[in-house]
Parts: sequence; structure tokens; C-alpha cells
Amino acid sequence: MRANSRPTFVFVHGGSSNARAWGPLQNELALLGHRSHAVDLPGHGDLADTAAAYCRQPQDLGELTAAASPMRGVTLQDNVDHVAGVLKRLAEWGPVVLVGNSLGGLTITAVANAVPDLLDRVVYLSALCLSDPAMLTEAWNVDDDNLLDAAAARIAVPDVADPGVARLNWRSAHADPGLFAQLKAAVMADGTDHQFRLLLDSLDPDENYGVLEEGALARAETWGRVPHTYVRLTEDRSNTPAVQDYMIRKADELTPDNPFEVHSLAASHVGYFSRPQVFAELLARLA
Repeated sequence: MRANSRPTFVFVHGGSSNARAWGPLQNELALLGHRSHAVDLPGHGDLADTAAAYCRQPQDLGELTAAASPMRGVTLQDNVDHVAGVLKRLAEWGPVVLVGNSLGGLTITAVANAVPDLLDRVVYLSALCLSDPAMLTEAWNVDDDNLLDAAAARIAVPDVADPGVARLNWRSAHADPGLFAQLKAAVMADGTDHQFRLLLDSLDPDENYGVLEEGALARAETWGRVPHTYVRLTEDRSNTPAVQDYMIRKADELTPDNPFEVHSLAASHVGYFSRPQVFAELLARLA
């Protein structure tokens, strides 16, 4: 990194999430003297026209199923263009560190492929990092005992009209203690019930899994030039440690001369929301 210049951290959220999820971590970083910017990817957060039926209580499930998705037509390239535009503006003020969680890892990889010279480091917080085309088409040779798949199946809204869009009714967990406990165990077991309720209310229902495409694959000649860090979350039951380690190993095979710098935290999948101070201290050390 450039001498005598602290970086700006740019945060990219995961699936069904948005910029609001980074608020607690941004507050802690500010207390340590660090600038940050949280991005809403297209179709998320303040850039989304979320279906009113999702927010209205009681919910009308028929209306929720029929509502058009703000993710309609959004592509991985749209994500890349949006984030790259943010980076170009921030790069004027000094080094930039790009940080992603979960599904956001696909976007930060694609951004590092597109504009590697704008980045001083890219950081994966238990985020997806794909580095081999076979990772898109073949089963991974890893035991994945995640808890999220079964929990997400219980809140999936069937028969959504927009192709490629998955709609999850996160807010339905407020009325079902068993479902609430199952989702919390999968996503944020290290947080309080109050924290998890806050997270549930911040989540967007829709996600476009069309971003799982070849453009999200790390390329040695671009992404491989950028220093990259993987933060393993050892208590993650959504993207399990075994899966995280597999992605690290595959990426290191792609760029053996520039392997991941690996750190481990005893935290859940969204521990940056429930235990932000721990994450802020680690990111500050990276800077």
C-alpha cells in the first residue's frame, strides 16, 4: 500500500443483503480512524424497489409471489460496473481495499479482474471465491454440512415469475420461533436474538443467482496481481470452514506465487454484524 496513506474500505454485501448490514462494522472502523464505503449492488437496498407485500403485515403471500423483482435483468457485469465506478471515485483519495462477504465474493473477484490497478487489496470474509471453471459445473470434492440450505428452503417463495431470481421471505421467521432459531443457527449463531431480528428486517427478499457465471472466475493475469486475503470464519454454518478451505486451496493453485494471506476468526457467517469490533480490528491490522 502507498506509504503514509490509510486505505478506504469498500464493502460488498452477500445474497439478500445490502449496504445496511455493514453499518456496525463501519462504526467500529471509524472509531479506529478508518474511512469506509458500503455499496448497494444493483437491485438491492436503496437501489431496489422492494415489493410492498414483503414489508406489509400481515403478508399476502399471493401478492408476494406475483410481485415483480427489482433484480429483473441484473447481471454480474452490472455489479462490476457499479462497484468499479465507486472505486474510481475513491481512488483519488488514496488506497482502496475491497471487502466482500458470502455471494459478494463473486462480484469482488470480477471487479478485481476488471480493474486490478484500482485495488490495493481484496478481502474475502467467508466469501465465495471461484478460480476453476469446474467449480461452476461439477460437484466440489468437499463435505458441506451447512445449515443454511435447509433453512432457506423453508422460506423460499415458490413460482416467482422472474427467471433466475430466488425470493426468500426472511421476515416470516418473526412469526415462527422454530424457523427463527433454525435461521439464526445457520447465519448468526454468535449474535443475540435482538441482533438477529435487526438483521432479518434489513434483508432484501430477492437475489439473482445468475451471477454464478464464468465472469466471476478469478483470472491469474488480473485478479492474481492483487494482494488477496481470506478471513476464515470457523463458526460459519452457512459457508462452512471445509468449503472455505477448498476455495482457498483452489485459488492458491491458480496463483502459487501470490497465495491467499489467511486469517481465522471464531465467528458466524455474518459475524461482522454481531461482533463488529473483532472484524474491525483485523481489517485495521491489514491496513
